[in-house]
Amino acid sequence: MATMESLIGLVNRIQQACTVLGDYGGGALPTLWESLPSVAVVGGQSSGKSSVLESIVGRDFLPRGSGIVTRRPLVLQLHKTEDDHEGEYAEFLHLPRKKFTDFSLVRKEIQDETDRVTGRSKQISPVPIHLSIYSPHVVNLTLIDLPGLTKVAIEGQPDSIVEDIENMVRSFVEKPDCLILAISPANQDIATSDAIKLAREVDPTGERTFGVLTKLDLMDMGTNALDVLEGRSYPLKHPWVGVVNRSQADINRNVDMIAARGREREYFASSPDYSHLSSKMGSEYLAKLLSKHLESAIRARIPSITSLINKTIDELESEMETIGRPIAVDAGAQLYTILELCRAFDRIFKEHLDGGRPGGDRIYGVFDNQLPAALRKLPFDRHLSLQNVKKVVSQADGYQPHLIAPEQGYRRLIEGALSYFRGPAEASVDAVHYVLKELVRMSIGETKELRRFPTFQAELAAAAFEALESFREEGRKTTLRLVDMEASYLTVEFFRSLPQEMEKGANPNAPNAAATIDRYSDAHFRRIGSNVSSYIGMVSDTLRNTIPKAVVHCQVREAKLSLLNRFYNQLGKREGKQLAQFLDEDPALMERRQQCAKRLELYKAARDEIDSVTL
Repeated sequence: MATMESLIGLVNRIQQACTVLGDYGGGALPTLWESLPSVAVVGGQSSGKSSVLESIVGRDFLPRGSGIVTRRPLVLQLHKTEDDHEGEYAEFLHLPRKKFTDFSLVRKEIQDETDRVTGRSKQISPVPIHLSIYSPHVVNLTLIDLPGLTKVAIEGQPDSIVEDIENMVRSFVEKPDCLILAISPANQDIATSDAIKLAREVDPTGERTFGVLTKLDLMDMGTNALDVLEGRSYPLKHPWVGVVNRSQADINRNVDMIAARGREREYFASSPDYSHLSSKMGSEYLAKLLSKHLESAIRARIPSITSLINKTIDELESEMETIGRPIAVDAGAQLYTILELCRAFDRIFKEHLDGGRPGGDRIYGVFDNQLPAALRKLPFDRHLSLQNVKKVVSQADGYQPHLIAPEQGYRRLIEGALSYFRGPAEASVDAVHYVLKELVRMSIGETKELRRFPTFQAELAAAAFEALESFREEGRKTTLRLVDMEASYLTVEFFRSLPQEMEKGANPNAPNAAATIDRYSDAHFRRIGSNVSSYIGMVSDTLRNTIPKAVVHCQVREAKLSLLNRFYNQLGKREGKQLAQFLDEDPALMERRQQCAKRLELYKAARDEIDSVTL
């Protein structure tokens, strides 16, 4: 089994590590500090709180004065030493390796360290002071001395000081693993005790509360506190403990604290009111009682603390992996990092195109839905209306009407119709371009490694968009060239395969049959419009298949193969300073990495501490 010394010492070391790394509770998230069992000392001003602590320690070391003296939590860690040779000494966590043997200097350092954080304005601060005292006259125990509860702000204090102090005290005593040392003066009505009132609110069953009555020797003649000490009024789960501290005259005369303990024992042993309780009264008994219960609380909490530590380490390591390592300072390593980021982005971008991630299917939607719909909406009915066919054919004939087939009219009708295909061709190019740009944005957002570098994100996006713009221009040229090719050379075989229009009753085998056709009848022009429509339909089917091929070849394929090629070429010409600018991290992310690293260090140190204790 672990010894009491090893368990309390374990928590002491973890508390110290918490404070060094800025983890001392009060934040928005649960912390390791919050999970550690502790003993919080709570009392109103002038309740005798400081005297109780000094009596437990056996030394006069706390600042005294009027108003709020304790303005920062004081984590008082007592270490029992077996060897008197080294004597008694104190150490502050903020002054490592400096031993204080003069306890008046301990008092001064507490005051100076308080002022260093809070200033001299009587403000309070949640940042704790850690004080370790090594002595053969103490038991292993850790106490957290908190500012005294008050009802009125004094001169120099903000109006909110009363509420601020109560909130700070509550932040400690509300923890389910915090033992509450509630100190009340016996010469005042216990019903008005600030400490008991607060303890009742946060610990209604009294299981965590240890009541301490001070100033028993200052009660009015003929009165005593037996109703409280024997549990008849204000009963708690644990028996009340009465203490008798040094009087103000003793303090003024610097009466030795060890001698004061002797006088306390003598007081209870000889008191007609309290002698039957003397074995469970006094500051020495109180210290042993608290040490025993603190050890029990720590022992009960070790499994859950261990579980919390392991779980938090896993979470922090996962977050550190997401945040990434700090950036190297040499240009070679920075260039390598940039190329790794590019490769990570490029991999995700290709996954979108190839179907591993959503979004690439929208390109197929352009070809399967948008392009056919656009082709169907082309105004060929208007272009090949009887009136327009007559107009175009007549204009093509000029002053000399055509003899048989209006070839120039056909060509002009076809060329005019083919020009309409330019719009859907360009629209397909633009639609795919916008899909590719959106996939770039998505890929940048999904590349976790890039989240650290907003500057590089913008540079990478600009480079990708510039490449896509060049691909779009090539796609536009190619698709329009397909349309122009159709207009440049008409398929003669198509028209040869069309049936010849003849006048009703004419002999189709007669040599001059064609001459009998009414070249100016509406039926003739309708036939011309129908023939052109059939040809345009054939071209439309062809372009419906070839435009997607051109777009994929010029835009999608190139985006897959060479999206960042130009950017890579430019990277090779960059100076080290320019590369460093690319990797200029978001300050908030840098701060987050530092916080995670500190917390990870804390939790790993705590795990090592627990592993070092044999349970």
